[in-house]
Amino acid sequence: MVKRALATAALSLTALLGLTPPAYAVTLEQKLAALSSFSQPTAASAASWLSAWQNQGAWGDYAFDWSTDLCSSSPDQPLGFDFRTPCRRHDFGYRNYKAVSQFPANKARIDDAFYFDMRQVCARYSTIPRGTCNSLAWTYYQAVKEFGTLNVTGAQIERIRQAAEQASQDAAAEQASQDAA
Repeated sequence: MVKRALATAALSLTALLGLTPPAYAVTLEQKLAALSSFSQPTAASAASWLSAWQNQGAWGDYAFDWSTDLCSSSPDQPLGFDFRTPCRRHDFGYRNYKAVSQFPANKARIDDAFYFDMRQVCARYSTIPRGTCNSLAWTYYQAVKEFGTLNVTGAQIERIRQAAEQASQDAAAEQASQDAA
């Protein structure tokens, strides 16, 4: 267990510093450790993944699938909010955990990291646009939570968006009612 923890820490530090990992045959345990370090809902994990994505050749021994369709059939930049990088990391997690038959056990964390990443995008905006961005992030998050293993249609995403919008309006009305009381 200590050996695995040290290997995971070394991989995380290597990725975070943008260093090239050693060239040798990568074990499944090492690949899973790297995948785990790249798919946490934290700023350090997102930075580590981004560094690796920008230097994919250094990770050649891991045989990662870096392909992406960005936000699939949903807009990559809804209302101008750029969700491309969160979608890339999300695709990376889905594709690579599926490739090692570990997807079901890791799906929720990958989805949580996706939501974290989108919220980081939204945090860059002032109050009013941030609220809109966060609503869109929540909608995208709910869509992947519900339909992440399926091919999702635009109509399904629209139904989720409308439900999320209605829930937000209901919560605001309830808060206003409590404030008035």
